[in-house]
Amino acid sequence: MKSDQEKLTDLLDGYKSQKARTEKAAMENCALEQQAMSDCYRNGDWKDKMTMCRAENRAFERCYTMQARFLKALGYLSASGRPGDVEEKIQMHADTLYHRMLDQEAAIAEAKARDLPPPTFEPLISHSDAPSSDPAQHTTTSTGQPISASAAATIASARPLSYEESKDMYLRKLKPEVRETLEQDWEKNKLSPEERMLAARAFAMEAEAGIGVANQVGQLMQETQRKRDQRRKEGKGTLGDTVSGWLGR
Repeated sequence: MKSDQEKLTDLLDGYKSQKARTEKAAMENCALEQQAMSDCYRNGDWKDKMTMCRAENRAFERCYTMQARFLKALGYLSASGRPGDVEEKIQMHADTLYHRMLDQEAAIAEAKARDLPPPTFEPLISHSDAPSSDPAQHTTTSTGQPISASAAATIASARPLSYEESKDMYLRKLKPEVRETLEQDWEKNKLSPEERMLAARAFAMEAEAGIGVANQVGQLMQETQRKRDQRRKEGKGTLGDTVSGWLGR
């Protein structure tokens, strides 16, 4: 049986591992962009070298940033220990959404060049893409993650939220000072409405995953304290219990 310290280590290591897998998945989804950047450095002409392959660098950096946001927004960080095929579906869906976003941006740019009204699109991520923590109320979503049948019916009949409405919905989960900092950063970097909505959802989902781990750590610490108090009460306290007492624990 594992000690409480070993359980705590496993919990924290699991969260760190999940964050590392998120970064790895984003990198894998940007393999082509990374290869193009490497090829530019190795085989680019003098113009490429003069600009330090700026275009390829920007393409790779944006791909990695956006893929990571899509992964987080789709709940990739929400739990460790999921089957590999579920994580693979989320990773593939994140890649699909990223390239769909690029296609939409290209269509908007083309319309602008022709002095035509910009095309409109529904948000890339809908509420049905949100991961559910209750396995007892499930159908399926586009990521392969389950949701309740009643929720699916509600989603199907509901008016799709605008980017601004979706962004505000996720920002409401955050502290006012955090929201203000994020808004200022997005304004500085000139993020589009779609990008702001995605960034808000990704940030909220990452914060939610962190809070979940923190709650588990808190519960484990309370259980550790309960066992320590019980040992002291029974006169079976250990050296560690004594040291903890000196430290006011």
